[in-house]
Amino acid sequence: MQNSCPTENNGVCVQVIDLRKSFNGHQVLNGINLEVRCGEIFVIMGPSGSGKSVLLKHLIGLERSDSGTIRIAGNLIDSPELLSKYRMAMVFQSGALLSSLSVAQNVGLYLAEHRLKPRKEIDRIVAEKLAIVGLTDAANQMPNELSGGMKKRVAIARALVIEPQFIFYDEPTSELDPLISVTIGEEIVRMRDQTNATTIVVTHDRDLALGIADRMAIIRSGEILALGTPEEVYRSEKTEVQEFLNAGLKRKPIEKAL
Repeated sequence: MQNSCPTENNGVCVQVIDLRKSFNGHQVLNGINLEVRCGEIFVIMGPSGSGKSVLLKHLIGLERSDSGTIRIAGNLIDSPELLSKYRMAMVFQSGALLSSLSVAQNVGLYLAEHRLKPRKEIDRIVAEKLAIVGLTDAANQMPNELSGGMKKRVAIARALVIEPQFIFYDEPTSELDPLISVTIGEEIVRMRDQTNATTIVVTHDRDLALGIADRMAIIRSGEILALGTPEEVYRSEKTEVQEFLNAGLKRKPIEKAL
């Protein structure tokens, strides 16, 4: 694969080449090849146990592959030190907010802990990021006072504080109702449009994936079944792809009790 990522772009490209990983003799990733382009929203989709979360852990440096390579902006990444040169933010499935800190304190934690900015500058940055996600009025609230959707938006604000080149989302609509899930999808797109950060979303939410992805990959049993735009993937003639995308759509609606 050639490096197609312009250096002036905030987002940077990622290349995964023949990535393989096994645990206790069980092959979890079986030769993954894909490229995430600069500034795009790339969705990794698949059923439970497909390998998508393990792939995500490789991309953020929490796992080391048995073989294969990962390149960022054309540079081989084979150590945590090399990965640390890039500004990467993670929005966890649960939001991962600290319950003892207020919303504002959670958002500004990285800057405060590492003493990267004066207190007044941190307060300004936190207020700016909370305004972006529409949570200015929630700055002094505690996490247990927030809805699930609000927690996800606080987590997005916290990710924006580091001016990321990458934003990773792990099951961002998990445990949210359909209306809030749509809102979170819109937030993901809006954040990409504002920051131009390369955005990688791991999900099993079909509607989210087809609605926000510039391109997407469907993984099953550690292999890529389909790769392309949502339209290209949806038109795939592979039986396994169609079974996954259309799961549950052929069931008859529940009849109302008389």
